[in-house]
Amino acid sequence: MKVTFFQSQIQNFSRKLTNSPWRLSLIGIILSIFFIFLYGCQGTVQKNERAIHLNLWQSINPPVNRDVFDKLVDKFNQTHTDIQVESIFVGQPQLPKILTAVVGNASPDILSFDPQLTGQFMELGAIRPLDKWLDKFPLKSEISPNLWEELKLDGHLWSIPISTSNVGIFYRPKLFQAAGITQIPKTWEELREVAKKLTIDRNGDNRPEQYGMLLPLGKGEWTVFSWFPFLLSAGGEIVTNNHPNLTNPGAIAALQFWQDLLKDGSATLSSPERGYEEDAFIAGRVAMQITGPWTYIMKSNVDFNVFPIPASVKAATVTGTGNMYLMKSTPEREQAALKFLEYVLSEEFQTEWSIGTGFLPVNIKSAQSQAYQEILQQKPVLKVFIDQMPVSGSRPIIPGYSRLSESLGQAIEATMLGASPETALKQAQANLDSIWDSL
Repeated sequence: MKVTFFQSQIQNFSRKLTNSPWRLSLIGIILSIFFIFLYGCQGTVQKNERAIHLNLWQSINPPVNRDVFDKLVDKFNQTHTDIQVESIFVGQPQLPKILTAVVGNASPDILSFDPQLTGQFMELGAIRPLDKWLDKFPLKSEISPNLWEELKLDGHLWSIPISTSNVGIFYRPKLFQAAGITQIPKTWEELREVAKKLTIDRNGDNRPEQYGMLLPLGKGEWTVFSWFPFLLSAGGEIVTNNHPNLTNPGAIAALQFWQDLLKDGSATLSSPERGYEEDAFIAGRVAMQITGPWTYIMKSNVDFNVFPIPASVKAATVTGTGNMYLMKSTPEREQAALKFLEYVLSEEFQTEWSIGTGFLPVNIKSAQSQAYQEILQQKPVLKVFIDQMPVSGSRPIIPGYSRLSESLGQAIEATMLGASPETALKQAQANLDSIWDSL
């Protein structure tokens, strides 16, 4: 805003109006209004110039959850006029974009991403360790202590948890009732039998109108994530002594079980890389689906319930912890970003975020709050996920995880399309052995 321009205009205008007292009064009023307006404009400009503008990249889905997050970001911006955070949805898959930005010195200030990529970001020198900051952070004792292990690598904490949860099996009670099923399955064998009973071919064309279960097709992280509870339940692993180990008996058994469901004809595959979509479940084309409480199913009008992942060797599931990284930039920007991370861990943020999305709060006071306890009464299915937390395992936090997950995903996809589980896993292991030491 050019002050001299407005001043010259007023001077010209005042010379034309100085012939009478009422005109002088009018000039006074106009000048008062102008200077109030000018002061306000100058204050706004100065305030915006002083504010630190931060970019936050996220890929929160479904969109209704993204809306909850963006509203919380807006609330932060309204109460922190010196820091303004812009939430930018970067979609899926976002890893290539992130790596390109890091290499090109154009990374965001804050990144919301899976903790399994910690090793890769650490090796690139793209993120800041948060140990010293967290040690001085008053709210650290309010965060669930079992969450920190998944965010740790080489003795350092590299991110904060924004949310946590795990996966169970959503099911349609009316379809269970129609099939005469009165007991939820607790073992793999029982799950297999229930899936058979829920598969119905009404017109006899060998193409069931209703399947017992949906399994994800694809080699992406959602497929690996969905399969992981069965791996852990079978006592399997994918890493031993920081080296890939895909051919252990537990891994083979877990993959064989998924293939058995397909061979029985009681499971159907999702569209490629779309295993998280719930359309078939909501429409009643499948009776069971592996997912977590963040799912849109929780907000739908269909009948649904949830049961824990059935057990093989032991009860198990996998955590779905979302996290946030502090990306390297300047000291001033990093300090501003830490203010936002404080907000994310707060009881206020966690309560509103958890109620709005279905994720479990990472803040203990939030979980104990009256508002969240009321939600538990309204949505008792959440208790299934809370009760599963003690048996929840996590995917490995190691450098090279992205390549490991990619090879494992290829093996799962190949098995779903008919390959032998053992053969597919051996091929994936051989591929990893040839490159692992160079990663």
